[in-house]
This record gives sequence, structure tokens and C-alpha cells, in this order.
Amino acid sequence: MTKLVKDLMHKGLVTCLPNASLGHVAAILNRHHVHALIVAEQSEKPLGIISDFDLLAGEWLSVDKESLDTMRSMTARDLMSSPIESLDADTAVEDAAKKFLEKQIHRMLVMEEGKPVGIISISDFVRDIAAQEQAKRETVSDVMSDTFLVCRDKTTVLSAARTMTQAGWRSVVVVDANGKPQGVVTGTDLMRLAGKPVDESLTVSDVMNSNLITIDMNASLRDAADIMIREHRHRVLVVDENHPESFPLGVISSFDIVAEMAKPGSIWQS
Repeated sequence: MTKLVKDLMHKGLVTCLPNASLGHVAAILNRHHVHALIVAEQSEKPLGIISDFDLLAGEWLSVDKESLDTMRSMTARDLMSSPIESLDADTAVEDAAKKFLEKQIHRMLVMEEGKPVGIISISDFVRDIAAQEQAKRETVSDVMSDTFLVCRDKTTVLSAARTMTQAGWRSVVVVDANGKPQGVVTGTDLMRLAGKPVDESLTVSDVMNSNLITIDMNASLRDAADIMIREHRHRVLVVDENHPESFPLGVISSFDIVAEMAKPGSIWQS
């Protein structure tokens, strides 16, 4: 069956008014964790689109007080792109992808019966590709997250906390100048600082858990669960025991195992 744009899109629109300040636009983007807003007086009549890249240009152009004052007086209408590229909700995904590539854009407005009903972006296409992965439960490497946060041991706690918040991650692996893991900082490690002023010079090395718990990529999920339960850890660093000095391959967490159990096609869903 042909997959359509309406199967992938984000329904509804996150909007801002044309006279919204750039600071207000930034606040809405941050609050909704999106990369762009539809600029509109009324939700059914979009005027343009403003993205985080537009705001980056504003920040880059603010090189002195005069230019900063000028940029601060600008509104969403001043920086938005218009007209907005759009496509019909019933467009085939393959055809939509071709249009994205042809026009070299990152998102499009989705229309249905002449009315805007959502947004589709490159991230939606990527998410759909990822969903095609078949459920597996043989080894840690089948389930682990290949992507994880890393910071230097000299990184400040404030910087690490900001990055963890922005990325939506609850831990960061700490490495030395040669990339060798030194420890892990988790949200729990930072809890001891809650409610107190944090010294700007405090580094992750001062608060990290240096007792690294690792597991081989070929270990079973049962082994991973056993370690998590025994060590009271929600996540474990994945390594290749045949190359112990190499950079970690990933992280496996309790969420990774639960997500695998929840996948259609897993033995837990049959």
C-alpha cells in the first residue's frame, strides 16, 4: 500500500503572530521543541514560515549595539520566508521526497481540501525509515543506542546540564583528551546540586560517577537486564571486549529494552 504524506506529517500547526518579536519566536520554538513556526494571523491563513536558521542569521548579524537594537526591533514578518511551499496530504511519500530534494527545503505545509492541516519535515521521513527496522532481541548491539552524549572532563556542570536539557538526555559520558571514558554524569548525580547556586567553575569531573559499568556488544539482553538490576543502573556503556581500548560503541538503557518489548512483532506483543 502506498504511504501518503498524511501518514507521516505532524498534525496541527505551531504558530506565531506576524508582529511577534524574535525573542518571542525563540521562546515558542524552545517550548515546543520544533525547528520552525507558521506565521499567521489566523491558523487557516498562513503568511509565511520562520525557522531556527532565520534566528541564527539574526544572532549572527547582531555584531554591535546598533545592529542588535535593529534586530531586536524586527518581527517574525520581517524574517519569515514567504510564500510557504506546500503539498497535498494525499501526496505519495516518494513523490513528496522528490519535491523536497528538488526544492532543497526542510519542511512543507500540508494541505487538505484547501486548508492547512499539518507540517511534514525531513525528520518525519527519517523517522519513517527508522520504523522499518525489524524487532530483534538477540544481543545488546541489536537494541543499544548508537548515539549518545559525550563531553570532555573539563566541561562545566552548567554546560553539561544545558546540553542534557536541550538534547532531552538524562546522562552524558565523560571522556579525557584522548577520548577515553572517565565516567558518567546522570540526572541523579546532579540532584545533589538542586536548589543551590552552582559554581561556574564546577566541572563534570567533580560530580561524575567514575565507576563505569560496561557490557560487551554481543552480550544478551538478559545479561544487560541482570547488570542494570544488580548495579541499580538505568543505562550501561556498550563496548567491544575484543578492543577494550576503543571508543564505546553505544549505550543501552532500560528504555531501549522496554522500547524493543513494545515494538510490533516482538515476542512480548504476539
